[in-house]
Amino acid sequence: MPEAVHNSELPAIPGKRYFTIGEVSELCGVKPHVLRYWEQEFPSLKPVKRRGNRRYYQRQDVLLIRQIRSLLYEQGYTIGGARQQLSGQAAREDLNQSQQIIRQMRTELEEVLQILRQKP
Repeated sequence: MPEAVHNSELPAIPGKRYFTIGEVSELCGVKPHVLRYWEQEFPSLKPVKRRGNRRYYQRQDVLLIRQIRSLLYEQGYTIGGARQQLSGQAAREDLNQSQQIIRQMRTELEEVLQILRQKP
């Protein structure tokens, strides 16, 4: 596949549990050696390895590869910039989750306070 293909033009991801490196290569429009290189550069990309050290990618791996591909080929990020962008995204998700937990705890504490105020 030519590298000018945008993520929106990539084929749909089939409803399988595992994909070989060849299948992922076709689904994401990058060569297998590029996928192996990205595994070294992006710590979040860890396909399952089975007998003979064969790689088996899961759906979330394919989505991550497409995101990496978009950052590098379409948005013009360097490897380091793409890695930083992905880690920043994870940090934002963690922050959002933490804020939800804090709101929940505050609500529960306010309920406890109301119960304590009602007791004689």
